[in-house]
Amino acid sequence: MQISVHQARSIIAAGEARAQAIGVAVNIAVLDAGAQLKAFSRMDGALLGSIDIALGKAKTAALFQMATETVGEFCKPGGGSPGLEQTNGVLVVFGGGLPLTAPDGTFLGAVGVSGGAVAQDMDVAQAAVSGLD
Repeated sequence: MQISVHQARSIIAAGEARAQAIGVAVNIAVLDAGAQLKAFSRMDGALLGSIDIALGKAKTAALFQMATETVGEFCKPGGGSPGLEQTNGVLVVFGGGLPLTAPDGTFLGAVGVSGGAVAQDMDVAQAAVSGLD
């Protein structure tokens, strides 16, 4: 099963709706299961510097099939994989990237959000995941 463009657009729409509700302009990236870009949105006013961060969060979540903040736990001093964040050339290991899975558990890809505070990015990313139909 692959993520469709319709699903990717629904994910972005759900994320944008939440971002508007909390008053933050964000960048949202949706990647497929192969960690390749499927859809992207930069809301009006979203920070340009956050484009690469949103893409990096999505790629990190896709490569490890887990939330970016979970990957970050491995990287902390005393964690199981110190220096992991230095690998793959694009890892972003703080909140805002989440894996996308089908109801049967099939991995579909990932979403990455950046533009607000980390807690806001995480909130928007969770709302974006809820847009997966």
